[in-house]
Amino acid sequence: MRIIAFVTEAAPVQRILAHIGEPNEPPPIAPARGPPGWDDDVGPMPDWDLLKQPEPDVEFDQRVSW
Repeated sequence: MRIIAFVTEAAPVQRILAHIGEPNEPPPIAPARGPPGWDDDVGPMPDWDLLKQPEPDVEFDQRVSW
């Protein structure tokens, strides 16, 4: 596809859109939605301490560069 014209003025753009049967005004901006409803019971919250990674067995000094 090649660009053969770049129309920047509003009046010609509105006439072109009306000629090809397209709306010449932008659609209205819809209001923002609220958060999703949490009507379903998702159960108890997990115990996050059980998911924690164990401490390493070896002490690692990050200041040493190889």
